[in-house]
Formats: sequence, structure tokens, C-alpha cells
Amino acid sequence: QLHLVESGGGMVQPGGSLTLACVASDNNKFDYYGFGWFRQAPGKEREQVVCYGSHVGSITYSESVKGRFTFTRDRATATVYLHLNNLEAEDTGVYYCAAEWYGNQCHEAMDYWGKGTQVTVSA
Repeated sequence: QLHLVESGGGMVQPGGSLTLACVASDNNKFDYYGFGWFRQAPGKEREQVVCYGSHVGSITYSESVKGRFTFTRDRATATVYLHLNNLEAEDTGVYYCAAEWYGNQCHEAMDYWGKGTQVTVSA
């Protein structure tokens, strides 16, 4: 069982930045998990923002965030990050971290999910 805890959300003005963190409970097997960041805006379905595949270390961004968001990971602390830059009002939503054992693709049926952290972009 893997536990994921997100943090770093908040309220920011358009054009601002935030860094979200997701701490995984298993340090020893961290490298074997694929990770994804998802978000859900009010009244909309949850969508994938970025996917990290554990097999080859691939990182795939959705078109809406490409060039503005960056995924990083820190093996020492078993933490994955999502760096959000040049934020827009449309980026508002609850951001979720998800993981899957030996995962190379991201989807709604991933094995483990955090409870989410709220990001609000407003002037």
C-alpha cells in the first residue's frame, strides 16, 4: 500500500507560480512507480496534466500546460513535484497526485491517489 500526500496549493494571481509536492510513503521502491498529476476544475471532469513513466523516465505533458508546468522528482525524499508557472484562471482546480506500480501510462484507474490540493488562480 502506497500513501500519497499532496501539498503546496494556494491562491495566486494570474501569471504567478506555485510548486506542488507529493510525498510517497515508500522510499525503497520509489523508482518503480509511475506518477501522474491530474486536476479537476469546478464542474468538469478530472483531467491528466502530466505523466511520468517509470520504465524509461518519460514525461508527457498535456497541451494546455506544456511549456508552463514542469514535473520533477526527488528520490532521496520520495517526492514528486509539479512546478506551475505563468498560471491562468483556467488552471484553477484540485490537483491530485497518483501512482502505479511499474506504471508507464497514466489513467483514472491508477493504483494510488492522494486527496488533492486546491489551486486557485484569481486576480
